[in-house]
Parts: sequence; structure tokens; C-alpha cells
Amino acid sequence: MQTITAGYRGLSLLLDLNWDRILYIATIFGALALGAFVGTLGH
Repeated sequence: MQTITAGYRGLSLLLDLNWDRILYIATIFGALALGAFVGTLGH
């Protein structure tokens, strides 16, 4: 149980430090997915 708690704390810290990078990557993937969807509408 202690290992799970420590792992969760480590993951939480990682997310706190890198949330802007994660948001940036998610935005890029979202834009690519939306572009692919819009591209299929033309056919």
C-alpha cells in the first residue's frame, strides 16, 4: 500500500510539473484529429 501511495504522489508531482506540456500535446492531437475528421467530410 505504501508503494502505491508513493507512486501516486510521484505521478501527481509529475503532472503538476508538466501539465502545460501535456495540454500542449493534447491540443496538437486534438487538432490533428479534427483536421482528419474535417478532411473526410469533403468526399
